[in-house]
Amino acid sequence: MTATGVAIAGGGPAGMMAGLILARCGVEVTVFEKHADFLRDFRGDTVHPSTLTLLDELGLFERFDAIPHSRLTSMEVPFGDTMVTPVDFGRLHVAHPYVAMVPQWDFLNLLAAAGAEEPRFHLRMSTEVTGLLFEGSRVVGVTYRGPDGDGELRAELTIAADGRTSLLRADAALVPHDYPVPFDVWWFRLPRTGAGEYSLLPRTMPGRAIIMIPRVGYFQIAYLIPKGADAALRARGLDGLKEELAVLAPECDTDGLTDWDAVRLLNVELNRLPRWHREGLLCIGDAAHAMSPAGGVGVNLAIQDAVAAATLLYRPLLEHRVTAQDLAAVQRRRRLPTAAIQSVQRILHRGLLAPVLAGRDLAAPGPLVGAVAALLRLVPAISVLPARLVGVGLRREHAPESARRPAAL
Repeated sequence: MTATGVAIAGGGPAGMMAGLILARCGVEVTVFEKHADFLRDFRGDTVHPSTLTLLDELGLFERFDAIPHSRLTSMEVPFGDTMVTPVDFGRLHVAHPYVAMVPQWDFLNLLAAAGAEEPRFHLRMSTEVTGLLFEGSRVVGVTYRGPDGDGELRAELTIAADGRTSLLRADAALVPHDYPVPFDVWWFRLPRTGAGEYSLLPRTMPGRAIIMIPRVGYFQIAYLIPKGADAALRARGLDGLKEELAVLAPECDTDGLTDWDAVRLLNVELNRLPRWHREGLLCIGDAAHAMSPAGGVGVNLAIQDAVAAATLLYRPLLEHRVTAQDLAAVQRRRRLPTAAIQSVQRILHRGLLAPVLAGRDLAAPGPLVGAVAALLRLVPAISVLPARLVGVGLRREHAPESARRPAAL
């Protein structure tokens, strides 16, 4: 192929979902994924209620439901001698009132299999997009490097879904606005033999916090450390880390953690592009707005971006008339939901994570936290509000009719 309707850089949730919906709507689509498979450790494992509804609309929920997964229906936190439930997905009036926990590579393999059934969907694995093609100021496609060498693919529209370090975003001279983040993340595995529970809220001790993601045979650990403290903490040696894990994750076996090579650093960013597009190019997902891990909402927002983009653009693409106004319409539709979630994440950073990482003991919460806990005990139904924000978002996107299919295993 030397030309396509849409070239998509990045085979993550945003790129794969946008490609699948556009192809079902009749648009020729090529998705580039630089790796040979989807097995990336840094991928998130949460599939939110709005995405589960989307899978229903696409006729894919039964296939998804057959993948081994666990379900998160609420979040409980201790307050004094009692437990309070600040987030209760079970109160949502949706078809699937829970967050499904499934390794993201299984979810992406499902989308890839569904895409393979569409004659206009082309997935090129082991093929990395290396830059943009321009005609004047307009983007007209991409350059790439694959198993057969370098090449070019012209496209009416290029979608940058290549993550927070987006090459295409940089090539297009689109610069995000950064917000301060008080932490980075160490990412590593610890073996497990029994069942494990997942919570969107971290386990904390003064100066440290972790999120434990149960996967088959092991826990994926997201260990929050103060921003920029990686080198100093590594200099203490692994014994210091193991002592903290004995407190935060006593059910885990740390004997297999023998060297620092197994502990990878994720530089956490929170940012948003003032403008998500230029002529011939649209950024979505983390390429448009890098999200914090707080709340586990990044995947959900990326998928909602993809659905909105496909819904608004498939007709102009079929009629070969995509304009800058069409691309701006995607940003207008998704800007408020994104900004709202990022604002909540910034509040969580300042009010919860920064104090914890500075050494505060949350076992002795302040008056504001106490007032919130008292309100939750008095009016439990208000737990549906954060559940709505996390599980659905301010604006839920639905698949266009032409992309829907009847359910089939």
